[in-house]
Amino acid sequence: MKLGRCVLLTALVLPCLLAPGQAQEPPRIGVPVPPLGDGPWVFDTAEQHEIRVSVVTRGLLHPWAMAFLPDGGMLVTERPGRLRILRGDVLDPQPVAGVPEVRNEGNGGLLDVALHPRFADNRLVYLTYTKPAINGWGAPSLARGRLEGGALVGVEDLVVTDPYEGNQGLNGRVVFGSDGKLYMSTGGRVGNLAQDLASLRGKILRLNDDGSAPPDNPFAGEPGHRPEVYTLGHRNTLGLILHPETGDLWNHENGPNGGDEINVILPGRNYGWPLVSFGRLYPGARVSEHPTRDGIESPLVVWLPAVAAAGMAVYTGDRFPAWRGNVFVGSLRKGGIPGTGHLQRIVFNEQYEELRREAILLELRQRIREVRQGPDGLLYLLTDEDDGALLRIEPAP
Repeated sequence: MKLGRCVLLTALVLPCLLAPGQAQEPPRIGVPVPPLGDGPWVFDTAEQHEIRVSVVTRGLLHPWAMAFLPDGGMLVTERPGRLRILRGDVLDPQPVAGVPEVRNEGNGGLLDVALHPRFADNRLVYLTYTKPAINGWGAPSLARGRLEGGALVGVEDLVVTDPYEGNQGLNGRVVFGSDGKLYMSTGGRVGNLAQDLASLRGKILRLNDDGSAPPDNPFAGEPGHRPEVYTLGHRNTLGLILHPETGDLWNHENGPNGGDEINVILPGRNYGWPLVSFGRLYPGARVSEHPTRDGIESPLVVWLPAVAAAGMAVYTGDRFPAWRGNVFVGSLRKGGIPGTGHLQRIVFNEQYEELRREAILLELRQRIREVRQGPDGLLYLLTDEDDGALLRIEPAP
């Protein structure tokens, strides 16, 4: 039996029966994600054992980051461009006024939020965001304003990086270091910008609190080098923290197809992108034949396959004794499969060598964008969804 020119192979029959000019739809990839229920949920974990996860608030549109206020409230950013306040676990329906206009395309938008170390006195709030540029391009930027009532006032841009037209690598994190300086990460996925010391892209920048470059930065005064640059060779940093026990700066960044990594950030060092990586390019080829090279810092942790790491916290509280010193990292999806988001827990020894890791909250199938330890010693998570939620993890009663 023949069907035109078709060979009778099962995989080929369907395409041959399509109407002329009708394209075959690619197979759907992903796991169905049920709506997040009301909770709470109790889950067993490997070392802390039973924990309870509850919904603090929901109705957030792709929340990205959070910061705890001294009065017990919380600031939460939403990627489309809104800054929200929670007080007593209640979300203020009115967004904070005065937030800069953002380019909300691809992985850009309103991103990280951090408080000045003397926030109680100066009320200064720092935001990273994607600034609209000419021709519809976007530029990862850093802005600062004073929080007065329900508004940011005196908002000004401190850093505006090189814009480009793509929709990736438009994000950035911001954190204050143990030296009182401000550290900002910028995406460098495109081309060789991450290795170009005349560009601010694909870098971690070290800044004074007014956005100026400290004179003791590693490349200050060198011709053709931006004085703000602290480290280079970063692809897509979605986690940047001050380690609460060591005082070191840690980041994690997404590889392409595998090769997500955690790094200890040291001044003037090169972290490799796009010269070396443990990952592969999206079509499948290796980024580099060997994932390490002399003169390039090797990662502390690598994920193969990728977990699309996002957000990071080191647990130091008393509510979860078995987790003390563990690192928690959000996962947007594992192995490139949508619907597989969860929370990663990593255990290190005293030399910060990895011992084991655990995947938590797989049952919820939520994209975990952010994880922070609260002043109450509990863990707080943000789910990156259209109906995003703030979740709280506490010991099960």
